Amino acid sequence: MPLIEVTLAEGRSPEKLRALISKLTEAVVETDVAKKEAVRVILREVPKSHWAAGDETLAERAAKQQSN
Repeated sequence: MPLIEVTLAEGRSPEKLRALISKLTEAVVETDVAKKEAVRVILREVPKSHWAAGDETLAERAAKQQSN
């Protein structure tokens, strides 16, 4: 039973998250890894203030871009 875990910054619509689940499941089925019923998907949404790269959070980066 494949388990796909995806961590992403929060802010996407429920429709986009649902579409992501479907596409990930479809990819596993199409590559003959497992049947649809066996595929598990976990999406973890992280607040932008808790995700950083280069000592700058995504929230800080977005605020900086808005001020420019």
